[in-house]
Amino acid sequence: MTTATITTKGQITIPASVRADLQVDTGDRVEFVPIAPGRYEFVAVTREVTELKGMFGKVAKPVSIDAMNAAIAARGAQA
Repeated sequence: MTTATITTKGQITIPASVRADLQVDTGDRVEFVPIAPGRYEFVAVTREVTELKGMFGKVAKPVSIDAMNAAIAARGAQA
């Protein structure tokens, strides 16, 4: 297992082997995606969004565009 230490500024150095495996370099962006309480997946943003498909399991019920737009409008009205 590869480990890293968090500095007092909250920064970490990603080990070279991990950077090589993720194919990330200086200036690339990464995301921390919550997958369970207290667990995150470290994802290189440089990858295609299609690679994220299925990460959170199958959708229980499809939602229409109209329903999404209505939910966005309702939430925006509350802000």
